[in-house]
Amino acid sequence: MARRGRWGGLARRALLCAAVVLLLAALGASGGYFWLQREFSTSGPATAGSLIQVEPGASLRGVLARLEAMGTVRHARAVELYLRLRGLRPRVQAGNYEIPPHASPEEIIALFEQGKVVLEQLTVVEGATFNDFLEALDQHPHVLHTLRGKSPVAIMGALGHPGVSPEGEFFPDTYRFAANTPDIAILTLAYDSMQRVLADAWTQRRPGLPYDTPYQALTLASMVEKEAALKSERAQIAGVFVNRLRKRMRLQSDPTVVYGLGARYDGSIHTRDLLRDTPYNTYTRAGLPPTPVALPGRESVLAAVRPEETQALYFVATGLGDGAHHFSRTLEEHNSAVKAYLARLRTQEHAADPKPVSRRP
Repeated sequence: MARRGRWGGLARRALLCAAVVLLLAALGASGGYFWLQREFSTSGPATAGSLIQVEPGASLRGVLARLEAMGTVRHARAVELYLRLRGLRPRVQAGNYEIPPHASPEEIIALFEQGKVVLEQLTVVEGATFNDFLEALDQHPHVLHTLRGKSPVAIMGALGHPGVSPEGEFFPDTYRFAANTPDIAILTLAYDSMQRVLADAWTQRRPGLPYDTPYQALTLASMVEKEAALKSERAQIAGVFVNRLRKRMRLQSDPTVVYGLGARYDGSIHTRDLLRDTPYNTYTRAGLPPTPVALPGRESVLAAVRPEETQALYFVATGLGDGAHHFSRTLEEHNSAVKAYLARLRTQEHAADPKPVSRRP
């Protein structure tokens, strides 16, 4: 009985020790877990923001290791272990990310999962040409180039619009996109935007316009865009063109001549250029040119479908430096305005480059 009691006491002590060990292990594990949890949710050590590029297919482990090397995350392996214990497998989306100062690993991973990448931007100004748009795309360092070297015909085919002339069909705007967005995606967005703008404007058109299709309105809008330096004059310039079309007068628009010259344009319009016949020379040919000559903005599109009701048939720059034009009802008045414009130009040229005054010795 004494021996049994002694063995029983030993067994109880062993069980008690085992229980204490398990309790300590549990407490240690619990403490370790809470430490991992704290590392995951506590603000990070970085005192300044940072930028990291996540390549397609990059692993979370690799990204966390880079963040630790940058001083943005304290313990990358601890973060990884915490996620594993929780059974979490965050999806890291590719792109450029701006990490705020003191961002916790939890906040950083949320950025990756939500794909809150830094957006790049590309601006296409109103009045630019389709070639200008392509050049801007080609030169942008964060655009994925899939169309470089392709002809406009091939590009329109790739966009799903074979046989469509590209000029004028893309809306000029500032486009924001994630790094490595394909050029074709940006062009698709710009094309669809212009179609919506044009369709909406066409429903607002004035009755009795001397053109029957939205495309003709787009063509006129491109001319208005190139002629108007002031937004306030767009509808008035459109009204002049509409009046001339109704009277079957040639439109005599310099921007169409320039567009028709293409690479031959040297920065100035010469008399020979006005006489050289091209499909875009509105001095030698009646009616609208065959296609738009630029990418018009929304206001120019609206001006083309809602031109100002005016009696003017002519306009010429005033030369006052504010972009304004003088509008005339008669050729006589117009010729007088042209003379005044040329006189101002000569005065300005003389003031900019005065001839030296000769003095006798």
